[in-house]
Amino acid sequence: MDDQILRNKSVVRDFTATTLAAIPNSFGRLIYIASLRDLSSGTYEHAGLAALYPQYAIQESLECCHYEIFQRILETPLAVQADDLRECLRGMPGAFESTVSHWRQLESYRILPPRNAPDYLRELFFSNLRALLEILEGECSKARSSV
Repeated sequence: MDDQILRNKSVVRDFTATTLAAIPNSFGRLIYIASLRDLSSGTYEHAGLAALYPQYAIQESLECCHYEIFQRILETPLAVQADDLRECLRGMPGAFESTVSHWRQLESYRILPPRNAPDYLRELFFSNLRALLEILEGECSKARSSV
């Protein structure tokens, strides 16, 4: 991975400085970068980068960034992940409680890991998200009952 970053330093710098820096939380960044990946082909598409860099450099760079963000989330303590996820989901359209419920029921987070993530890390990520969403849903229930 480090060789890829060095080879594509400009792409990574542009992407992180102009795009990812504007997203206030790690889960938001992960969701954004996962949304750039075509689910059929697995290739990343970013019009701004495509105007400046060759396709192979964009693919390598975004794949590397995707993995780095994913790994950074997994290395973060669960309490911090909960705060980050809470902030991310609160920033989405619709009621927070409804968003949490949909995420938990539909397991929309299953498309978030990078393609090159090992299965054991994927499963850890999914397990963490299930637990975090259950905690957030419990907070919503507690808030409702205290009103």
